[in-house]
Amino acid sequence: MGNHASIKRPARKPQYPDERASPLHPNFHRPGPRNIRVLNKTSEDLKEIYILGQVLGRGAYGVTRICTDKTTGEMLACKSISKRRLRREQDVDDVRQEVAILNSLKGHPNIVKLRNTYEDRRAVHLVMDLCTGGELLNRIISKGKYTEREAAAVFRTVIEVLKDCHSHGVMHRDLKPENLLLLNKEEDSPIVVIDFGLSTFFKPGDVFRDLAGSACYVAPEVLRGEYGPEADIWSAGVILYFLLSGSLPFVADTKERVFNAILSGSFDLTSEPWPAISTSAKDLLTKMLTDNPKDRLLLHQIQSHPWVRIDGEASDKPLNAMVLKRMKQCCEMNKLKKLALKVVAETLSQQEIERMKELFISMDTDNSGTLSLRELKEGFMGQGLTVSGKEIMQLFSAVYVTLSFTQSNYFCMWLLHGVSKEVSFLQMLWVFTNVSQ
Repeated sequence: MGNHASIKRPARKPQYPDERASPLHPNFHRPGPRNIRVLNKTSEDLKEIYILGQVLGRGAYGVTRICTDKTTGEMLACKSISKRRLRREQDVDDVRQEVAILNSLKGHPNIVKLRNTYEDRRAVHLVMDLCTGGELLNRIISKGKYTEREAAAVFRTVIEVLKDCHSHGVMHRDLKPENLLLLNKEEDSPIVVIDFGLSTFFKPGDVFRDLAGSACYVAPEVLRGEYGPEADIWSAGVILYFLLSGSLPFVADTKERVFNAILSGSFDLTSEPWPAISTSAKDLLTKMLTDNPKDRLLLHQIQSHPWVRIDGEASDKPLNAMVLKRMKQCCEMNKLKKLALKVVAETLSQQEIERMKELFISMDTDNSGTLSLRELKEGFMGQGLTVSGKEIMQLFSAVYVTLSFTQSNYFCMWLLHGVSKEVSFLQMLWVFTNVSQ
């Protein structure tokens, strides 16, 4: 892969008096979980009520399984968050906030419903609706044809969900097509918006500076470090662009270039399939994907836009076949990335997971749950690693938006394995950027 600059260990005084206390030491050991109560309530024993079944997925904090109600036979999803992974007060607060957010949004039919919460000595369990219909994009692709009017119906649901979130003082912060599921396999199944793990409460006038979101969907003001709920509207605009074209408005071969494209504000509405797409749809896009959040359409203005309204200007003529072809390619790539991350994650021992979490925590000196460029530089120095300024910048730009405590585990994992196996820094960077973008 060209020039590789290896990480070198200079002869210097270690940050830790006992070198084995360093998260990078092969014999690093972290004690078991603190005896903490996360939810301020007493709860029944989860296993007395549900039968836990097939694993649906594994994340940084735990595992999601199918669970079956012993009394009714209803199948639900149970997300179990391991207390071993909740190392900081911020981690505990994040779980509490996710529960509070889901509880505050319970009334909307298109938001995943939290049925109940349970807590035992080892974990916090969130029991939610099981979305058996799969990803919305797969349903669209399987139909074989697709119209603007159908895209408008999907988009109306996204905007309705956003309006409900914002009315309850909730920013989603991670809107993307992968987070749009179908509740069941029926033809008229409702769309359900999921994954409120990065969501946060806000009040009018609040300004947020922490970096959150997925690279291709993040708003320019998030990259600049000063944003509010208008960032969700930008992300919804990116989803609309994808629904109409099967591609994303801001794409590049690295995250750094993606961010530069977002900050430039320039996107294509002229090449195929855009000539055949209605002027009204393109008008809506240009008013949502505007650089200045104050100039962006408000949610009620989007709902009243001629293209969005039921029986409005959205065409019922099938879109170009290339749209579905692009969507299919995107879905296949997402599956490949998820599989790659799953395979890598399953190769880690519990000790390695604890080591990489400790590494992140030791670098996150301001306890923000994210790493700044300064913290990244100082973190490498503190671990006794010599990395060039150019390499630091490459890593920072590659993982800029997704470098939160949850998602950065993949970064830490590759750093950890790279150091222990003497893999070059740029090789680790290549793996991270090509798997996790």
